[in-house]
Amino acid sequence: MPTSYDIPEVLDRREGPHGEIVLRRHGELLQIIANGCFLMDTSDGRSERLLVDAALGALDGRSGPRLLIGGLGVGFSLAHAAGDPRPGRITVVERESAIIGWHLDGPLAEFSARALADPRTEILETDLVAYVHETSATYDALCLDIDNGPGWTVTEGNDSLYSPSGLAACARVLRPGGVLAVWSAQPSPEFEETLCNAGFQQVRTEEIPVARGVPDVVHLAVRPG
Repeated sequence: MPTSYDIPEVLDRREGPHGEIVLRRHGELLQIIANGCFLMDTSDGRSERLLVDAALGALDGRSGPRLLIGGLGVGFSLAHAAGDPRPGRITVVERESAIIGWHLDGPLAEFSARALADPRTEILETDLVAYVHETSATYDALCLDIDNGPGWTVTEGNDSLYSPSGLAACARVLRPGGVLAVWSAQPSPEFEETLCNAGFQQVRTEEIPVARGVPDVVHLAVRPG
């Protein structure tokens, strides 16, 4: 018989513009579920930290780089970026108001409160796919973690971000020599090829070992300049 510890406790459930979004507690972990699809939890954060480190490490030593993080999630990427003295500005794009609220005055605040108080940090409540097509802002690094990978998107509309037109929009908001870093739950040689065909250079994939199964990865690519 399962114990109460084994049964996730729903802390909040909301209907947003892109469907249902749920925050639940499972033992000591907090989990985010979107439309029944597991997105992430607070168990580790290694891959989110590598996402930031790999992007900053691939830059050319420029001073005070502007960093765009796509997806607030449980706050690991933001917290790690804010703990690094290198970024001059950290912009987080998150489309779900519920997730932002869970960080501002909810259970996820313990993971992000210090980063949110950092004067370099700004949170934009908007859709990332639309943002990279419409914004006039430019960045030195884009760290994207809004899906389980280019071939495993949370919502159908996110597919376009990993297409030639979506990657062209990412390149448009990147400064010359800027870095695109994309988190994925599994490697994708097809996406590497798409990045190369879109004109990105130094395309590579870094693996993050996990306890079981296929390693998580970060796809890295540099805008020529």
